[in-house]
Amino acid sequence: MATTPTLDVFILTFNAAKRQISIPAFARHLYNAFGQNASDLPELVVISLQEMAPIAQAFIGSYMLSPYFQRYESAVNLAATKFASKQDPQNRSKDSPYTLVSTRNVGMTGIMLFARNPTAVEGLQAAEVGFGAGDMANKGAVGIRMHYRKENGGGSSSASTELTFVSAHLAAMEWNLDKRNKNWESIVSGLVFEDPKKFVERPPVPSAIQDTDDSDIHQTLLEQVPSEKALHDISIYKPGSHLFVAGDLNYRISKSSPAADSKFPDFDPESPNYFTHFLDRDQLTMEKAAGRTLHGLTEAPIKFPPTYKLVLSPKAEPDGESELIGVDEDGTDEVEWSWALHRWPGWCDRILFLDLPWWTRGNTGDERMKVTAYNAMPAVKSSDHRAVFLRLEVPMLEPDSLLPPDSVYEMELSADRDKLVDPRIKLPFPIDFQSWEHRVYVKKWESTIGWSMLISQSKQAVMVFVTVLLVGLGTWWYRSR
Repeated sequence: MATTPTLDVFILTFNAAKRQISIPAFARHLYNAFGQNASDLPELVVISLQEMAPIAQAFIGSYMLSPYFQRYESAVNLAATKFASKQDPQNRSKDSPYTLVSTRNVGMTGIMLFARNPTAVEGLQAAEVGFGAGDMANKGAVGIRMHYRKENGGGSSSASTELTFVSAHLAAMEWNLDKRNKNWESIVSGLVFEDPKKFVERPPVPSAIQDTDDSDIHQTLLEQVPSEKALHDISIYKPGSHLFVAGDLNYRISKSSPAADSKFPDFDPESPNYFTHFLDRDQLTMEKAAGRTLHGLTEAPIKFPPTYKLVLSPKAEPDGESELIGVDEDGTDEVEWSWALHRWPGWCDRILFLDLPWWTRGNTGDERMKVTAYNAMPAVKSSDHRAVFLRLEVPMLEPDSLLPPDSVYEMELSADRDKLVDPRIKLPFPIDFQSWEHRVYVKKWESTIGWSMLISQSKQAVMVFVTVLLVGLGTWWYRSR
């Protein structure tokens, strides 16, 4: 059996705490991450961001977010350039190793896609859903779907595969477990890559029912039923696509805040409070096993400490306004920190993936995702979270080879099965047909709120606004005389 080619993918998730990063410090941490169990740069880099900018700029979007995205782009290419030059000192290129193929955001949650070979990326699609206050995107998820095509040396097509990346920020606070699960339901039902309504637009039922026999009515009603397969294909669980979910998923290790005498995780392997002992209390692991969230997804073993909530030592605290953090930092790597005593430390920042389905193994052998590294980067001055990265080799399987045959549907949906149904067979939650229309409506409010907040936060902006208002009123009064 021929060996299936693979795609080297690096995914990083980071809650930026609404601040800009220090490019030199972040680049050094990325450089070290690129080198974990690997000697080459990954072919794709995906960065999932939460609280990537202050809420006003995030709600306005567009050029307001460019300075935030640009700093990550600079850090990625700075790290990659250093890595490539060290691997091959004789062949230093002036070009950036990575091309930023796409940036997307839904409010404060963003996603960035970098490629070594941007021409290999085809058919890019995007989707978004908000589930914060009033369904606005102070919390939400944004997704990118794409085809990646590898060519042989002679130019003939060798392999292609489809990938779906989701960046998410779920509800915070220990006691909000049910809300986090509800947020995941919103992602499954509302993060869709095409408008679901177009799959249910059918000719209306004839009003003159009395002139139509029963068989005609039955047929017309059948025609109004949406294509279940088409709806499945626009969801995150499209059967022919590899799926990756990264973000501040906010699952904690308790439903309540810690008491004054609570024991916190430490770093001594001989201690009864060594951090790995707290993994048994992880909400995400328990909720996923119970079939209430992240259905069907796999996570590599966690061997790093909790990534939230960090309290920086006074000398590590950044100075200046929050939106300018990182601009003048010296890039110092070492950051001293401790656990915040009013929050349980938790593995909030996670990356999961949908492994190859069991029904493909007869054709591809025992092909699976091969995890190269799953770890947390060191703390940085600008955030109370640590970034988490996953690097893995993704089998380059054509979308059709991932599709389940009819016999699999029958087996997975049989009544006597006690296992959870694979989400590529049956969605855990139905598609929300109002999702696209509702998101368009809410985005208008976000823009208005964003500009209002930005104006109210700036004395200069308030003066400009008042001046424009007075000039407008004066012009109106003069013309109405």
